[in-house]
Formats: sequence, C-alpha cells, structure tokens
Amino acid sequence: MGVGEARHTHGGVNRKTPPDLVDATVRFAPVILLGSPRIVIHDAFMTHALRNGSLLLLLLIPAWSAPIPLRVVAANLTSDKSSAYSPTNGNHSNPEGAGARILQALKPDLVLIQEFNTTVPPDQWVRASFGAGFSHFREQGVQIPNGIISRHPILQSGVWDDPVLDNREFVWARIGLPGGRDLWVVSVHLHTRSAESREKQIRALTRHLRATLPDNAMLIIGGDFNTRQEGEPCLRLLSSHVTIPERLPVDDFGNPATNAPRNRVYDRVLACRKLQHFAVPVALAGLTFPDGLVFDTRVFRALDQCPPSKRADSAAPMMQHMAVVCDFLLPDAAPARTGKKAE
Repeated sequence: MGVGEARHTHGGVNRKTPPDLVDATVRFAPVILLGSPRIVIHDAFMTHALRNGSLLLLLLIPAWSAPIPLRVVAANLTSDKSSAYSPTNGNHSNPEGAGARILQALKPDLVLIQEFNTTVPPDQWVRASFGAGFSHFREQGVQIPNGIISRHPILQSGVWDDPVLDNREFVWARIGLPGGRDLWVVSVHLHTRSAESREKQIRALTRHLRATLPDNAMLIIGGDFNTRQEGEPCLRLLSSHVTIPERLPVDDFGNPATNAPRNRVYDRVLACRKLQHFAVPVALAGLTFPDGLVFDTRVFRALDQCPPSKRADSAAPMMQHMAVVCDFLLPDAAPARTGKKAE
C-alpha cells in the first residue's frame, strides 16, 4: 500500500442561512451571485425562476444567504507510462502542460485526479496550476498515484487498500466546506482488465466507506472507472452510496464518452443522493450542459473563451482521457460537523 503526502491549507468564511431559506436559496441563486465571475453558471436559474412564476421569492432572498458553488472535475488526463503533469508556460510549447491548461480553463473547486505524476514537486505544480490557496493530497510509493486537489481545506486524508492493483490505491479526503460541513471524497482508478476485477475493487471500497464515513455524510466518488458499459456490477454496487445518473455528462455534440477515441465512458463524477439534489447545469463560455460536461478541447466550440487551453491540448502526446465536469450549488447552512471515524 502506498503512503501519502499532503499540503493542507485552512480557511474560509462561515455564514449561516435560516433553514426555511435553504431551498429557496439554492433554487434562485442567480440574483445572489450577480457580479461573480461564475455568474454564467447561474444564468439558467433566472430563466427557470421566471418560467415557474417564482420571481417574487427570488426577490425576497437576502444577499447574505448566498449559496456555495462547487465545481468537481474528474481528471485522468495523462495515461502513458512516461506521462507527467507539467506547469504550462507562456508559449504553450510543452505538451505536458496540456493537463494544467485544461484544468485552469475549467476553474474547478475540487479535482479527483489520476496518474498524478508531475515534472516538478506536486505542491509546486498545484500552486502554479491552481493558486496558493489550494490544498492537495497524493499517495506515494506507487507507479501511477491517485490524488485530490481542493480549493477548500483538506481536514483529513489517507489511502485505502485496493485488493486488485498494487500500482495505485483508493485515495480519500475529508474536506471542510464553508458553514462547518464536511465533504468526503474518493479518487479512484479502477482496473481496465475485466468487469469482475472492477466489481472486486468496488466491493472493497464500499467496505472502506461503511467503516469510515459517518451516517448521512456527503460523499463524492470520482475518477477513471474504466467501465465498458452502463449497468456494470461495480456501478450497481456503488448505487448504495452514490447516485448513478441516467443522463451522463456530454460534450458539445452530446457524446458522453471520455476516452481519446470518444467511444467509451471511462471517467465519472458520482455524488450521494443528498448532494445530487443540489446538482446544477454546468455553464462554460456561454454554453450550458444540463447533466455535466465532457471537456474535449478538440470539439469545444467556445474554446477561445477558455484560456489558457488550446485546441490541440486534448490530443497532446500522452493525453488520453477527457475531463468530466459536474457542478453543485450548496445551501449556505451551518449544521454541526459529522462524526469522525477515520483514523
């Protein structure tokens, strides 16, 4: 089993929302977030409110009850044995910098990353690619490590044993969200060989989840599942912990496949039912994706509005998978933190 390294930062502002405003706050967020650089994400909700005759409720929401946007990206963007994430540079000449450019263009709050090798120390790469305020955790001592990168502070992190593979494990973290809430996340990279091996891995993962997570925990599992079809046993097993959506994230042309040839759905972001209730459309560069986005720079129509990514980035050497993006809009409530089972 690999051990892990971490760079954790702590911070954030706690604000409280009256419980009777929670649903209204989530549903009618666009007025609250006017002026935010992420406002394009919430444009669709203004239309939703107007169509449903809810403008009065929208106008009654006080500005201090702003909800919390959470953009989650699954990123197995490099898949070659010699691949490594590299900081981008000014002239975009380094192909290894393609992964960093894609992630910078997407502006995530949370990245569940696979094959997390870097050409510079990981903390240096995270700082250069995301900013000094981000935290990260990466397993060590394995060939193709999994990792977690977060805008919000990582309070706990660790590695769970994968009984099938020894070149990576399951990486988990407990993240502190504003309002005193915990978000549990797991970065996975399942076996490519067979559905049976993936089922064995997920059986082990569900045992880890039951032993570690407190009751009613908010949970996201994401990464490279290497699934060949919907309805695989590993996904059915996971459905006791997370929602397996019927409608998948897609690209500009409605294609949900995430590998380089764009013919298989390998990569996913899966949220528990509690969190899935707050899923919202992904909006990027004026385009809206109701069920999430598969970001392929080769086909994204408004790529010129997504700096610093370049058209060839998704086809760069040692780049095989597409980033998968899901957005959530959480009410700014402040319940007590969930219990801590993890050691």
